[in-house]
Order: sequence, then C-alpha cells, then structure tokens
Amino acid sequence: MISLDTYRAEWFGTIRADLLSGLVVALALIPEAIAFSIIAGVDPKVGLYASFSIAVLIAFTGGRPGMISAATAATAVLMVTLVKDHGLQYLLAATVLAGLIQIGAGLARLGFVMRYVSKSVMTGFVNALAILIFMAQLPELDPSKVTGLTYVLVAAGLGILYLFPLLTKAIPSPLVTILTLTALTLYFGWDVRTVGDMGALPDTLPVFLIPQIPLTIETLSIILPYSIAVAVVGLLESLMTQQLVDELTDVKTSRDQECIGQGIANTATGFIGGMAGCAMIGQSMINVKSGGRGRLSAFTAGTVLLILVVFLGDWVAQIPMPALVAVMIMVSVGTFSWVSIKNLTVHPRSSSTVMIATVVAVVYTHNLAI
Repeated sequence: MISLDTYRAEWFGTIRADLLSGLVVALALIPEAIAFSIIAGVDPKVGLYASFSIAVLIAFTGGRPGMISAATAATAVLMVTLVKDHGLQYLLAATVLAGLIQIGAGLARLGFVMRYVSKSVMTGFVNALAILIFMAQLPELDPSKVTGLTYVLVAAGLGILYLFPLLTKAIPSPLVTILTLTALTLYFGWDVRTVGDMGALPDTLPVFLIPQIPLTIETLSIILPYSIAVAVVGLLESLMTQQLVDELTDVKTSRDQECIGQGIANTATGFIGGMAGCAMIGQSMINVKSGGRGRLSAFTAGTVLLILVVFLGDWVAQIPMPALVAVMIMVSVGTFSWVSIKNLTVHPRSSSTVMIATVVAVVYTHNLAI
C-alpha cells in the first residue's frame, strides 16, 4: 500500500515539468483519439471523451506515475465488429465490463505475469512500437495527398525538436515546435492538413449515461467475448508500457495497482460515452522525454485535452498535422533501441531470434499485445 507522503510526492514532486509535458501530450492526443474513433467506427467524440476520462482517472488510481493512458488503437480494433453488428451502446457496455474484469485481475494480483517477459521480448516490443509509430505517420506524408510544403514543415519541425534543446531545456521542444509551426501556418495562410481535417471536435462536455441495452443473458453473451479481449489486451499493453517506463525512470511501481487503475478508468469511461483504452507507449514516451514524471502530467493531459476540444476547438482544429508528425517521428527515433542492432552479433543467437521474431510479429499484425 502506497504511503500518503509518497502519493503526495508523486503528485507535486515535479509540478512545472508535469504541467508542460501534459500540455504537449494533450495536443498530440487529439488527432490520435479521433483516428482511433474512426477505426472503431464511432463518432470522434467517443475517443476524445475516453482519452480525457482515462487520462484523468488513471492519474488518481494508476500504479505508474507519468504513464499516459487513453483511447488506443489496440483496444479500438477489437471493437470494430461489435459496433458494426450491435452499435455504440453495446460498445459502452463492453467497456464497462472490461473495466470490471481488469479490476478483478488487479485484486487477484495477476500483475506478476510481467516477471516472465524476457528482455528480448521487451526489446522487440519497443523496436516494433517505434516502427509502428513511424508507419502511422506515413499517410500524412503520402505524395498523392499532401503538397511539398508538408515535407518542408516536417523537416523544420524536426530541426526545432533537435536543436531547441541546445538553447534551453526549460520548455519542451515538442511544445515549441507545435506552437511555432501553427503560428507560421496561420500567419502565411499555408494550405496543409490540419487537426480539423481529421474529424469534427465535440462542443459539449461529457455527461453521465447508462448504456441503453437489454439486461439479459443474451446481451452478456454478446459483449463478454469482446470485454475479455479488451481487458486482456489492454492490461498486457499497459503492463509492458509500465515496465518500459519503470526502466527509463529507474523506479519500480505496482503492477497490481495499475491493473486496478486501468479497470476503474475504463468502467467509469463507459458511463460517460467513451470507449475502452489502455496505456499508450508513444504518448508515455513523449511525456517522459518532455520531463513528465508525476501523476499531475497525466491529469494535465486529460484536462487540457477536454478544454482544448470543447472550448478552444476552433483554434485546435488549425494545428498543422506536419507539426504533430514531426513530434511522432522524433518519438519513434528515440524509442527504437539502436544498440540492439549492434548487439545482434554479441548476444546469443536464441536471444536475437526472439527479439527479431517479436518485431516481425508485432509489425505484421499491427497488434502491440500479440
């Protein structure tokens, strides 16, 4: 059980860094939440409300301070068939049930399973993630859909991302990149894809609702398989992300508490019209690399996201996608374990084979929890 002093330190130990990194994450979450909603076949507000709710609740209940959780592709793809066959209300019910299953897993102390994940699998997971993050940016770099100006802005963004820290690290370079490229695009009126092109942003706050489904055994038989899949995949991805962040920050945190936190967040999110989610390794990397270490960073990310999309949606919609693409490319490059390539000739062949097989399997299936 965590002590009150430790919990307080996790909230207020690095206030300035957490606030700034949370702002960066909030801006990066918006287009991803919209994209994941589209994957699941639901309105963009479902993913945006989910990202707000999960990020805020996990800040209070999670086991890993500084880790970002929100709506994700891993859980969204599992809901596609359910939404197509039965509609949004069944998705919300499945989200609530998935959360309850995760809470049960935490109370049963099933977080220990991560002890049996080898270093080779973790390295393969990280490298596969880096590749997938980069591949996810390719549609925004498609020559048939964007102009040459897009490539110029992405290059400029990468320049700011890597050079600005040489001047000062007081302000996260991703935030500077987003603000600078947005200002330039608006001032010169450049024609590039923006966040607004990804989908409509909600203009109202989420409200409490109970999924409108018949409470029958038949309904349970429909949603249970999806709920189990979402719960398992969500926990696997969250626990692997937690282990990675633990290694990056050299701080060991509670796996069981993270399971419970994920469950509480998902259960509550289903009651405000949001879809299930889990830890986001890409956004967690942005947060950690921007200086975020405490619970306040996740809380800030969720709160600022809601404020931005509901009250400042017209401004947020004008953020150029090249700015966010540049940030994600930097994250993918920084996430990839380049030393693992060198170690292929040093480590035992079996270890290298496992690492490569993990990369191939994850990249081929686009499923980080496989």
